Amino acid sequence: MSLSQDIMTALKEAMKAKDQTALTALRAVKSAILLAQTESGAKEELSEEQELKILQKQVKQRKDSAAIYIEQGREDLAAPELAEAEVINQFLPEAMSEEAIAQVVVDTIKKLGADGMKDMGKVMGIVSQELAGKADGKTISNIVKEKLS
Repeated sequence: MSLSQDIMTALKEAMKAKDQTALTALRAVKSAILLAQTESGAKEELSEEQELKILQKQVKQRKDSAAIYIEQGREDLAAPELAEAEVINQFLPEAMSEEAIAQVVVDTIKKLGADGMKDMGKVMGIVSQELAGKADGKTISNIVKEKLS
């Protein structure tokens, strides 16, 4: 079953359970997927990779919003954002550990013969493609900077 079908099933279950947090999060994801499908003009299905990127973006948006709310002392607004992020996170594959990401980065640096920050773009491009859907771009970027400096 595709990711969008899984989301639709979860949406129906959330409706039956009257789980407002899950409903809000899943409706936002469904909306983002539909927008992405209609942007291209075609009625074709999105690839699993595209769907995963949409889910990651939705989680990141909620975590960023929660961070801003917490910074401003509004835990009452941050809690629902974090709860929605957890609901969406259920559909994402298990995130890689920092050690595993660092190993991929080190291997890529050796393979490319990269030395210094001038090669960061090359390393980031390859590592980001290799770890698409498995690791956060910000984490990858921090590890690449650490290894190249």
